[in-house]
Amino acid sequence: MEGSLFIIIVFGGGLLWKLSSTPIGQAIADRVRHGPADTPAPDPAVLEELDRLRHDVSELQERVDFAERMLAQKREAGQIGGGVP
Repeated sequence: MEGSLFIIIVFGGGLLWKLSSTPIGQAIADRVRHGPADTPAPDPAVLEELDRLRHDVSELQERVDFAERMLAQKREAGQIGGGVP
């Protein structure tokens, strides 16, 4: 157990040291030191489009609900009107 832990530490440490000398390792280190880059402000046109799409989806949901209610009423009306001919 101790031998395998030693091997993991030695090779893992060597791998991390080697990674730190590469441009990718340096970029990761800069990201850790300085935090994430500033994100740009959202585009107002994109936000407006998103609001329009939300409105459209809401209207479609209302139409689907209405259609489901109409179909349910039609089915129930056919079942209730049974009886002996």
